[in-house]
Amino acid sequence: MPELPEVETVVRGLRAVLPGRRILSVRLGKTNFIEDPAALERDLPGSRIGSVRRHGKFIVVGLEASGGSSDGFSLLIHLGMTGQILVGPAEAPVAPHTHVFFALDDGREFRYTDVRRFGKMRLVSGGTQETVLGKLGLDPLEASQAEFFALVRSRRARIKALLLDQRVLRGMGNIYTDESLWRARIHPKRLGTNLNDAELRLLHRAMLHVLNEAIRMRGSSVSDYVDSEGRRGSFQQRHKVYQRKGKKCFRCGALIRRAIVAGRSSYFCPNCQRAPRARRRTTR
Repeated sequence: MPELPEVETVVRGLRAVLPGRRILSVRLGKTNFIEDPAALERDLPGSRIGSVRRHGKFIVVGLEASGGSSDGFSLLIHLGMTGQILVGPAEAPVAPHTHVFFALDDGREFRYTDVRRFGKMRLVSGGTQETVLGKLGLDPLEASQAEFFALVRSRRARIKALLLDQRVLRGMGNIYTDESLWRARIHPKRLGTNLNDAELRLLHRAMLHVLNEAIRMRGSSVSDYVDSEGRRGSFQQRHKVYQRKGKKCFRCGALIRRAIVAGRSSYFCPNCQRAPRARRRTTR
């Protein structure tokens, strides 16, 4: 599933070409991932795109209604596992599994392609946007060190589960959680409340470094992900642990292991990232 760096890369690409464009028409294919497809066909034609931003793993396209109305609304898009957004010439060949076409006033088309259709698309009014998005946590790129400390220590859970919890940090996913923990030398099964200040500082710094480096390299293309121009990311070439089970650790040479933590595959070095000690049971 595209995570924060992939979604941020797509947003930056869309932000370079979409604001100011007017949507002339809407054509839909399969719509089982769209909430109220009729609303898109009814309300989008004639609207003007005002902004494109990321909120966690969501893409938020800010729209201005046709006729100069001051009523704003937004198109929320979640890429799911295989969602792709491309903006290009209307005459370009149509990729298989393309289900959404927005004709733009500059002769190009905004197209949404999704093989598995696990993505989401919904039109919302400005006043209901936050309600629809739900109670999401802080953005990892914006959380200060003090805020990060407080969030990790706010509940008793394994650090891997905490970082993946969108109510704690919105946008983090499996890839960048594993990569951040490896760089900070922290085992994914450690309890967040048991991490000391030095470990939390290392983790906060590692997380920011990993996310920003991944954004610079346009994300990780380990499956279907491409950016808004159809280009693959290259950060997968920098992965230190993710999907490297049985391969040597780049730091110490031990073999990378895989375990299930918080219901997700977790990759770690058993030597660099020491597992927490099990509690001893006492018998009377």
